[in-house]
Amino acid sequence: MGSGDLAALGILEDGFKPDLELEKAKELVRIAIHAGIMSDLGSGNNIDICVITRQGVDYIRPYQESEYKDNRKMKYKYRPGTTPVLTEKVVPLKMEVVQETVQQMDTA
Repeated sequence: MGSGDLAALGILEDGFKPDLELEKAKELVRIAIHAGIMSDLGSGNNIDICVITRQGVDYIRPYQESEYKDNRKMKYKYRPGTTPVLTEKVVPLKMEVVQETVQQMDTA
């Protein structure tokens, strides 16, 4: 779950079948994670998966490396205070609570 989860869940819900073979299931998960990554700039790049079967757990890292490689020409290091704050303006929000309800969450 995370900021790209809606795109990933849509792919999983569309492509899931109870009798998926392992390799097809891995590919479905890869496509779903890739959709989540591409739908959110805050997500990472590489795709890691975890396969859980009766035989055990297999962590595949990376399952797919990003096609977008970073080619920085130098290392960027900035001292604290390098970027000055030129102006600061605090604007209070004027809000009115129209209706407030409390619902108990079902945890069963």
